[in-house]
Amino acid sequence: MSDMLRAPAEVKYADELAYLESVDTGPKPFSWRLSPRMVRLFVLGSERADGLDREIPQKWFGDRSFVERSIVTLASDRGLLLIGDPGTGKSWLAELLSAAICRNSTLVVQGTAGTTEDHIKYSWNVSMVIARGQSRDSMIPSPIMTAMEQGVIGRFEELTRSTSDVQDALISILSEKYVSIPELDHDNIVFAKPGFSIIATANSRDRGVNDLSSALKRRFNFVRIPVVTNKRSEAEIVRFRTEELLRRHRIELDVPPTLLDILLQSFADLRAAATAASSDDEKLESALSTAEQIGVLEDAILHSQFFGDRTLRAQTLAGSLMGSLARRSPEDLAILNKYLHGVVEPRAKADDGGDWAGFLDGGRLAIASLS
Repeated sequence: MSDMLRAPAEVKYADELAYLESVDTGPKPFSWRLSPRMVRLFVLGSERADGLDREIPQKWFGDRSFVERSIVTLASDRGLLLIGDPGTGKSWLAELLSAAICRNSTLVVQGTAGTTEDHIKYSWNVSMVIARGQSRDSMIPSPIMTAMEQGVIGRFEELTRSTSDVQDALISILSEKYVSIPELDHDNIVFAKPGFSIIATANSRDRGVNDLSSALKRRFNFVRIPVVTNKRSEAEIVRFRTEELLRRHRIELDVPPTLLDILLQSFADLRAAATAASSDDEKLESALSTAEQIGVLEDAILHSQFFGDRTLRAQTLAGSLMGSLARRSPEDLAILNKYLHGVVEPRAKADDGGDWAGFLDGGRLAIASLS
């Protein structure tokens, strides 16, 4: 794992998965490696009542009913569509579910405007076709076809980013559970083995880009993942992901609780301002998601490590926040400047030289450099 920039969940948590499989006595659908109960436990973490002799940490933070419904869907013959705003953890949940169910979360198709039908079915090795002709050996199966052949989970990221032709091709896979290969005379159908399913994700902000057809919607069970608004839950997510990032970068640096509170409160303030805004020009272009908070904190930590005194300070955090959220000039800069003067400045005065005062100074410097 040390030579991977980012290990997939089944590699990163291999010991946990092996342990859970060794103590799992529950019924398992199809070829699942873990029972539904153990899949839920792997994702949401263990409790004392589970009776395990080792602790399983929580990896996804959200309503347990979303996880349970997702697991039940995958135990049926329907696809699972996780839909929500950017940064709500859809892809992370899909990866964890795939890792727990089949120990392979890497059979992924990324939906873009350039995604073609070949990406979800198959293509050909041109040199082999020229040398030997078309055959199963010269065929290159897509990640989805590989998942069908192995009876495991295939993933489709950003489904609404792909064109209607690609979405239509997915309908037959989800309904018929096979793919025809008309170029071949023999062995020209790939049937899905038991256990095959698809987890797709869709960004709710992409509505209208390539809307899903009614036929495709019927093939999926929808699980809507809401934006995390509970401050305690959001703090747990940011802390969990930040600890992972620190381990990945091999950095030993403490994140003061007061600075984490400032980060969370700043995002909450800016979300409230966006909700109250009367036009898009009065809203930041950023989605202000939990994922963006993690990015701001990572940026501040790395800056402190490489260009500071290896201590995270409020000024550095403010600079990272302003730099990450100011995407439009002058609109976003004006919104952030208004926030500094209208909200942060009164807190800094009340804080009497505390972290809010340092956050104000860092924010002003960042705005000045970006203007």
